[in-house]
Amino acid sequence: MPALTFSVDAAMAALAVAWDTSLPVNADVTLWTPSHSNALYKIDGWGAPYFAINSSGNVTVRPHGDRTMDHQEIDLLKVVKKVSDSKSTGGLDLHLPVIIRFPDVLKNRLECLQTAFNYAVKYNGYGSFYQGVYPVKCNQDRFVVEDIVKFGSEFRFGLEAGSKPELLLAMSCLCKGSSESLLICNGFKDVEYVELALIARKLSLNTVIVLEQEEELDSVIDVSMKLGVRPVVGVRAKLRTKHSGHFGATSGEKGKFGLTTTQIVRVVRKLEQCGMLDCFQLLHFHIGSQIPTTELLADGVGEAAQIYCELVRLGASMKVIDIGGGLGIDYDGSKSASSDVSVSYTLDEYAMAVVQAVKFVCDRNSVKHPVICSESGRALVSHHSVLIFEAVSSSKYTVPTMSSFDVQGFVEQLPEDVHSDYNNLSQSAVRGDYEACLAYADQLKQRCVEKFKDGSLDIEQLAATDGLCDFVEKKIGASDPVTTYHVNLSVFTSVPDFWGIEQLFPIVPIHRLDECPTRRGILSDLTCDSDGKIDKFIGGESSLPLHELEGENGMKYYLGMFLGGAYEEALGGVHNLFGGPSVVRVSQSDGPFGFAVTSARPGPSCSDVLRSMQHEPEIMFETLKHRIEEYVHGDGNMGGAMIAGGIAQSFNNMPYLTVGSSCCLTAASDNNGYYYCSDEDFTAGADTVTGDDEPWSYVCA
Repeated sequence: MPALTFSVDAAMAALAVAWDTSLPVNADVTLWTPSHSNALYKIDGWGAPYFAINSSGNVTVRPHGDRTMDHQEIDLLKVVKKVSDSKSTGGLDLHLPVIIRFPDVLKNRLECLQTAFNYAVKYNGYGSFYQGVYPVKCNQDRFVVEDIVKFGSEFRFGLEAGSKPELLLAMSCLCKGSSESLLICNGFKDVEYVELALIARKLSLNTVIVLEQEEELDSVIDVSMKLGVRPVVGVRAKLRTKHSGHFGATSGEKGKFGLTTTQIVRVVRKLEQCGMLDCFQLLHFHIGSQIPTTELLADGVGEAAQIYCELVRLGASMKVIDIGGGLGIDYDGSKSASSDVSVSYTLDEYAMAVVQAVKFVCDRNSVKHPVICSESGRALVSHHSVLIFEAVSSSKYTVPTMSSFDVQGFVEQLPEDVHSDYNNLSQSAVRGDYEACLAYADQLKQRCVEKFKDGSLDIEQLAATDGLCDFVEKKIGASDPVTTYHVNLSVFTSVPDFWGIEQLFPIVPIHRLDECPTRRGILSDLTCDSDGKIDKFIGGESSLPLHELEGENGMKYYLGMFLGGAYEEALGGVHNLFGGPSVVRVSQSDGPFGFAVTSARPGPSCSDVLRSMQHEPEIMFETLKHRIEEYVHGDGNMGGAMIAGGIAQSFNNMPYLTVGSSCCLTAASDNNGYYYCSDEDFTAGADTVTGDDEPWSYVCA
């Protein structure tokens, strides 16, 4: 078939064209520096002043924000090494994924919020002060809440609860805080909730019961009389002001919570009739999370301030205006008002807008300036924790190597009625008509699929067809150049907001940032669910610049998800029975080692997650052990004992993949020169690494 041979040669030559697989940043790969990575991943945009890249190409944490000195920066890769290395080499022997908390960052965020409002109060000559609360729903972790109470004590910083368990933990934690700290009780309430809130009042906690529904007032009045406690009451107002983004969907007149102006007036009248109008002291509102602009913020605050002044006119003993949450953070560094993952203002601008709006309305109505309270949870805790996980493998697209001889042999085996499809394909390649090439390649593939279905094409021929069509697509640049990176993670457990509401978080390799990333990738998790992937990234990108994996050389590839300290842990479930990650707390140390791991907790074991779904691991193991004794026989039954031991160990291991404990930072010759963990800080008990080194003792008895 000389004509066909000529056609094959010509087509193969025509398809040997270059295609563009370059990354968005034009830079010489050999001259790549950490500054290129800084620009590529927009770290200065979303990460400043807490995250940076050092000269080694590793992400660092600046625990004190702008006040962090160079020697105080914490290298995330070194923390991962400390966490994941074996105990015999000085590590903690914890498996990834891991959440690394930085309480120093949390302290800095709280201080920055307080400082911003203090400055706005002073600058505007405001006649009262700012006194914030932390909504514990953002992250109920014991140490997070306790840290906020401790760090905020000097600022009278308090807590907000939205359920009975949250109220109990808030009551307990505030026993160690300032006596002036507010305890704001939000959420739907039954009699038990009201009783708890009034008991908190009886315990001299500065408790305010915020009415979310008008009928809750009856319970407050009845229970307060029975307990002999004078309540302090507030109401959440349904404002007309709301923003149109996702996070504003539950605000406004049709919002889930709050009272209308008609209902607020009825509350005033009822309290007046009961001789309790002096108990009405706080007005609360919420126009939605991630408020995009200070203009919208000022509009909502101004509307609420006018309601506050009207309540003063009606005789209520108003003292506090609670502006709720809404202080947004910039997840993508764009400083954009049109995005759900960004905001167009700074912390200082936010505080200034609030203070000015309240002052203007109160001055207009000749009303004394109230205490300003906010419930800024997301802005407080998002930055302080980083989720670290590992890419364990990748699905690389490889173009099949096909010579003219290979293609000719393939074509000769095709049924006669398929030859025309190949001829059209090759002629289009010779002409350089690549659009027609793609159309004919697809037509060839579909025809061969039909032939395979009716049995006239074997599986080797079908595979060759796929190979040829993939080769064509790759050569003319029409194939998808994106690589799938398989990560040791559950999106549903650790990043539920991405799956549930398409919330985007910055995701960055935490090392190798002095190298040019040569691939674009999406992240696929371990779960047996097609939604278990991350394929949308900040900046509107559908893939992420990543490096080639080098696992065969003993190198690991670590990625970090940032700004996820709010909500993700509380919302995560046990999809596919993957539990939460390990958690460590890391504080900056001024010694020669840079940081101290002050507590560490391994993630839930397989037994833990099974038990959470009402299974009984001990009974499950006994069932399997009896099965082993029945079916496994060997010399001295050693085979059965070994199997039983392995199963017992599996019950005690984490559900995630075990991919070895050595970190890629293997060149360090002196571990003690890198890490510091003082005996005083690493306290024993629930906040340290727990669990037996050996499986259940009765396994091999």
